[in-house]
Amino acid sequence: RRMNNGAWQRMWFWFQREVGGRWIAGAAGPLLQVHGLEWVSTTSRERPLLLVANHRTYFDLYVVMSVLFRRLPGWRAINFPVRGRYFYQSVGGLILNWLMSWWAMYPPFFHQPKKRRFDQWALGELVALCREGRGQLVGFHPEGTRNRNPDPYSLLPVQPGIGRLIWDARPQVVPVFVAGLKNNIAEILSRRIRGGEPIRVWFGPPIDYSAFLERPAAAGTYRELADHVFGEIRKLAELDRASRAVPRPEIAHLRP
Repeated sequence: RRMNNGAWQRMWFWFQREVGGRWIAGAAGPLLQVHGLEWVSTTSRERPLLLVANHRTYFDLYVVMSVLFRRLPGWRAINFPVRGRYFYQSVGGLILNWLMSWWAMYPPFFHQPKKRRFDQWALGELVALCREGRGQLVGFHPEGTRNRNPDPYSLLPVQPGIGRLIWDARPQVVPVFVAGLKNNIAEILSRRIRGGEPIRVWFGPPIDYSAFLERPAAAGTYRELADHVFGEIRKLAELDRASRAVPRPEIAHLRP
């Protein structure tokens, strides 16, 4: 928590933006194709922005953040909630949290009975990050875990936690779909040099969820709100599928 507040947070954000963002951009290079960035540019920097994305690799949200750092101004902090058992309870995970994200993998969730009280605290901390903070970016995977299906357009069932988070915090929410990314950095660098499948990042319009805020804070509300949000990610997946099958001008009518 100390690393994500005050002077420590400002220092680590510099590394996230100037070091992490640059090496990710350099690794992707000409492979990177970005669509719908104008939707993010319409959001306010005065309120937190929650990015909800599909989850296929360890690098999904890092690529997304590197795009925003390089192309849009005004960001001051980033956070990615993670499963804490690896990134906070193993030497390798702590090193990755430090060198890959500069402590942005926060807050951790353990999903163990004996750590239930800690997870409740972590949820409150995440809600606070999504509720207030100028230039605050939070990346979240509604699927809850990494999808290992080789079909890039398959999606795991959405978890209701994203619905509760949005209902409690009321942030700006933008959907994201990422495709063409692999966990193997050497393979990505090889494609960068020799050519190959591009890495595609699709941003959708800010999600209007106001109708759900008139409903009670209940499990059914959270579930339906989660489904509503995840439906916007599915739309972006279909846009990418169409873009790979027909020329770009012919799918203009599919834009969200």
